[in-house]
Amino acid sequence: MEVTNNTAVHYFLLLAFSELHEFQVLLFIIFFIVYIICIVGNVAIIVIIKTDPYLHNPMYFFISIFATSEILFVFSIAPNLLSNLMGYMKSISFTGCFAQLCALGTLGLTECCLLAVMAFDRDLAINYPLRYSSIMRDEFCILLGVLPWFICLTIDLLITILFAGLEFCGSLELNHFMCDWGVLQLLPCIVPLDLQCIVIITNFSGIVLPFVTIVLLYIHIITTIVKMKSETGKRKAFSTCSSHLIVASLFFGTAIIVYFTPEISNLKKYLALMYTFVTPLLNPFIYTLKNKDVITAFKKWKLKAKF
Repeated sequence: MEVTNNTAVHYFLLLAFSELHEFQVLLFIIFFIVYIICIVGNVAIIVIIKTDPYLHNPMYFFISIFATSEILFVFSIAPNLLSNLMGYMKSISFTGCFAQLCALGTLGLTECCLLAVMAFDRDLAINYPLRYSSIMRDEFCILLGVLPWFICLTIDLLITILFAGLEFCGSLELNHFMCDWGVLQLLPCIVPLDLQCIVIITNFSGIVLPFVTIVLLYIHIITTIVKMKSETGKRKAFSTCSSHLIVASLFFGTAIIVYFTPEISNLKKYLALMYTFVTPLLNPFIYTLKNKDVITAFKKWKLKAKF
């Protein structure tokens, strides 16, 4: 379907996984189960951290903020995807599409920044333990946890408004399961150079810079850990950092491929599942199965729940 300008556009068609038409019911069941586990698992992480005083420290504060963003991230995608898989109409309204674009952009960039903040927190704890408490005061932690949300929302809201005001001349079909910049940018008649530059700078500063920051911080952390004489100290330090490193690797690995490499048929659509569903799904398990403090807190929480 072709359109001449944006005044005629009322909806877009999300193709999602229509090429797997014989597996739509199976895909619905899988994504529904993943959706429920993501929500329940991340909510459980937040509740455990909130109710256990022993976990009231900067590291777990940032983990709870990250879990909150994961819940919102999945919630902004899953309901529409589930409806798409089971419904006859595969459409999403013009307003709904750009609202999703803004939400995903905001939450995605916020998570990148939060992962960098978490790496900064671990670097301080391991390399500057005597100064850690004086630096990571409550006010500073709240600022680090909240500021990325406001900055990313402001930038993505501006980009979304500018992009939604363009004229659309291409097909209304989006070969994706969500309204993503990668597929939407192909639809306007012309994407102004200044808007392209804003998007490139935003993606670079919001994805690449946090990734480079995390790499540099972990080089610093690992260098310090290797120099430790105590084997117990080494194991404890690696244990507290490994969970965050796994989550960051999964998230940034696929995000960089999706947003900074040329379009390759349906591959990017499937790679996007990694940071939209797989990471939020694994996040609660990674932070519980590899963390003795959280496991202990979870056991205490279960005992309280029984009584």
